[in-house]
Amino acid sequence: MTASPTHAPSHQAIDRALKVITLLGTRPSGASLLELSSATGIPKPSLHRILSSMRDRGFASQLKPGGAYFLGPAALEAAFRFHSSLDLRQLLRPLMDEIQDFSGQTIHLATIEGPEVVYLDKLESSIGVRLTSVIGGRNPAHATGVGKALLSRKLATTQDVYAWATQYAPLVARTSKTITTPADLATALEETRTRGYAIDDEESETSLYCVAACVPLVFGPLIPPLAISVTGLKDRMLKLGSETLGTSLVRMIENFEFAAPSDAA
Repeated sequence: MTASPTHAPSHQAIDRALKVITLLGTRPSGASLLELSSATGIPKPSLHRILSSMRDRGFASQLKPGGAYFLGPAALEAAFRFHSSLDLRQLLRPLMDEIQDFSGQTIHLATIEGPEVVYLDKLESSIGVRLTSVIGGRNPAHATGVGKALLSRKLATTQDVYAWATQYAPLVARTSKTITTPADLATALEETRTRGYAIDDEESETSLYCVAACVPLVFGPLIPPLAISVTGLKDRMLKLGSETLGTSLVRMIENFEFAAPSDAA
């Protein structure tokens, strides 16, 4: 009779170790061996071997024998190093390419800093007019599609909108259609939340129309809030269909695989 293996297969051991790392990441006060075993379903003898190996490599720590386990410095170093060097443009360029292939328009990736949006990336398109936006450039958040998309997430209530507008008053008019009052901004942000995407109807630049939507914080709160927009000449955008563009933009963002592709077998 073949003897039963004394150790779990390598893939199972890796899966168990990842479960432990994930759980320790939610326990800043530490967790005992019993707590970890109960939460993960890993038998204590196997768990003890996993934790010993993790301790040796700095992915778990224990302040005293028999005491609680903590996430180790190696895990924290890897996470912070990843966040500090993450290239958002490289991560999201495939999504931007996909959106441009669908729409044929100019695509922006932006974040928000105070009262302004900052453009992190831009895919130009031959739309018949040159946009003033540039990578690294800024525009008033209240006057742009990406800005209103981001503000709709940031400012959850009418009171939040009024407080933000008061803090950054006055709301400068870029065109005759720019929103310049807290009440109108609150209405626009509520409409954005209802639709799922924001609209800039010649509010930043005359003759231009834009739809924009937020990107999920797939790598946690250390990554800045992000939004992507589709911008083009108003007549052309309306022929493509504002609702079609907006809902398609949201769907493509939601369906995009943010995780790095796995290696081929």
